[in-house]
Amino acid sequence: MNYLLNNWSFDPFLVVAAGVAAWHELGLWQLAQRSRPERARQRRLRSAFFYAGLAVLLLAVESPIDYWADDYFFVHMIQHLLLMFAAPTLIVAGAPWQPLLAALPARLGRAATRGVLAGGWSRPLRAASGLLLRPWVSVALFSAVMIAWHVPVLFDLAENNQAVHIWLMHASFLGAGLLFWLQYIPSPPFRRRMPLTSRVAALFVTNVVMIMLAMTLSIFSRGSIYPVYNHLPGVTLPPFADQQIGASILWVCGDFWYLPTLIVIIRQIAGGEGGLSATVDRRLGRASARWPQPRPAAELTPDRRLSTMRSLDRRTWIIALWPE
Repeated sequence: MNYLLNNWSFDPFLVVAAGVAAWHELGLWQLAQRSRPERARQRRLRSAFFYAGLAVLLLAVESPIDYWADDYFFVHMIQHLLLMFAAPTLIVAGAPWQPLLAALPARLGRAATRGVLAGGWSRPLRAASGLLLRPWVSVALFSAVMIAWHVPVLFDLAENNQAVHIWLMHASFLGAGLLFWLQYIPSPPFRRRMPLTSRVAALFVTNVVMIMLAMTLSIFSRGSIYPVYNHLPGVTLPPFADQQIGASILWVCGDFWYLPTLIVIIRQIAGGEGGLSATVDRRLGRASARWPQPRPAAELTPDRRLSTMRSLDRRTWIIALWPE
């Protein structure tokens, strides 16, 4: 019981989360003044996901999870999953963006919501957000952040420097998670621009990255690769065993989000116009227009005809699997 009741800490994220929650409540109140009661009720119900996401975020950085993460790598891995998967999915599902914009001062809020600030400080901000919200940029950033912070040099740097740990590691985990899950979870007013087939491909690539990282930490390693966890006083779990448990958590728990999301997308494809086979046919049809048309078979020699058929067969598989 002491593991749960003791070692709660103060993290600056608490102040940020409290400020954001108050800001969000102000925005909800202002929107309710000029919205229909049904619309205001929908926003209020959706906000429960947002507050649950903030609670998970605080659980990851304020609770004994953060304390024991300094001693055990597998606890640190649980913290990373909360920051990149659990908290972002809930926050994105809560769609706090419109209330947060509505809570801005009147003139600035109207300008931000209408997008009329074309110059000054808003131009680079809008350009950067537009780049980060591009589907494959978000996917690449998610995997890059996950890989980078598990490089031993950067991992040990974050463990030995609290500013780097809090404001770079934790913030980048949360930010990359938000950008990634915006491509999958409805979150007005953002529109998901990634086609369904590309979402499947992105999920597959991300899951492969997680599995390869887990295998690197367990199967492909002969010992602990993080010096910061070696020879900690009072810790009886061997560092390499601790690392292997953490790798297993990354491997298994990552699928808790990957598999349900994949099933939902496949059901959306199957329930679309013409079903799954029609979607594949459309992909083949659109992509085949990008390839030069082959010469009629009658104009080819037997050897050349066989080579062309083999090339077309390979090309068909590439078109069917390649994301949009």
